[in-house]
Amino acid sequence: MGRQVQQPVVELHVDLDVDLAFGRNKMKPAGLSWLGPADRLDQVNKSIREEMKKTGISRRHALKAAGGLLAGSAFATRVLADAPPAAEVTPALIEAARKEGQVVYYTSVDLPVAEKLAKAFEAKYQGIAVRVERTGAERVFQRIGQEYSSNIHAVDVVNSSDAAHFIVWKRDGILDAYVPEDVAKYYPAEHKDPDGQFASWRVWLSIIAYNTSMVKAEDAPKSFADLLDPKWKGKIVKGHPGYSGTIMTATYELQRDLGWTFFEQLARQNVMQVQSSADPPKKLELGERAVMADGNEYNILQLREGGRPVEPVYATEGSPTIVGPNGIFKGAPHPNAARLFQSFCFSREAQQLMIDAGGLRSLHPQTKEKQGWIALKDVKTLKDDPVAVEQQGTSIKQRYTRIFRV
Repeated sequence: MGRQVQQPVVELHVDLDVDLAFGRNKMKPAGLSWLGPADRLDQVNKSIREEMKKTGISRRHALKAAGGLLAGSAFATRVLADAPPAAEVTPALIEAARKEGQVVYYTSVDLPVAEKLAKAFEAKYQGIAVRVERTGAERVFQRIGQEYSSNIHAVDVVNSSDAAHFIVWKRDGILDAYVPEDVAKYYPAEHKDPDGQFASWRVWLSIIAYNTSMVKAEDAPKSFADLLDPKWKGKIVKGHPGYSGTIMTATYELQRDLGWTFFEQLARQNVMQVQSSADPPKKLELGERAVMADGNEYNILQLREGGRPVEPVYATEGSPTIVGPNGIFKGAPHPNAARLFQSFCFSREAQQLMIDAGGLRSLHPQTKEKQGWIALKDVKTLKDDPVAVEQQGTSIKQRYTRIFRV
């Protein structure tokens, strides 16, 4: 048998330029722009060929080095190192967390859901308090940016409805690597960072919905195109991508698949503009508008279960998919409590609570969806792309503001 030659390690370098005005780094791998899958693959292959010429390595090893870019992941971030091993919840971890006494959780999930999650954790791990700080995703992002720029490390665990935030935080080197056992065992590869710095804690949809007291089922919109019908003028409410991570992601997916022309026409419908993705369902329930163009599916499902006059619509073009990851910060003031809380968040127990109490969707295969729901696998969805949202977020906000004048 011939002697095996060890191939050198190849790294695809990343150039960074920083947009200080908006606090987001703009990342582009050298020689690679974030285009569609086919174009992206062509450019990656070009980069691979160039690396092969320079180093003399095999294509197999070059592909391995580029794996973080080629993976069809929701989190197509640069692979920095091997992910840490799966972390079990041990008596030593629990004891260390109890000594710290609390965990600080910044989140954009609805406050009632966050509070129920906190109470369930506190009941299971007595002596450890959860301090919930809930606000919109963009404000969570801004707050952490301001705190870290001032060397203030107040947050332990964060959840955002804008997955692009985690790409920025990872690139800034402020996330800690920690892989809960359930994430390692059960979660799809495309929903966990290859370096173990974050994973999809919750999944949900941004949907159309209508007030059943104001609109008959046969007259309700069935698609985004239907919202442009003149009969809905002055009767539509929607959220704002400058405030809500959910609406930012939904706006990106819709402009990508339907074009900005859709939004230009929608703006002529005298739309009621609100902030959070939780606001359109509230306006719908109160009868302030008959139809919502976007907003949280889970709010609508909860309201309907409570007997309120609302009904979800899964658009024929597809409903935008939203992913809300969880991650731990390196500078966490309560690192052991943070790890214990992160493990709890991804457990079957917490994921089922999220479904039952929050109307959210889960990637944990041991959970069960509620009766009466349309299974996620049966809904036509639009694909999320956090990398593209991070790249285009500022321009999306600016163009949206110009179109809707808000």
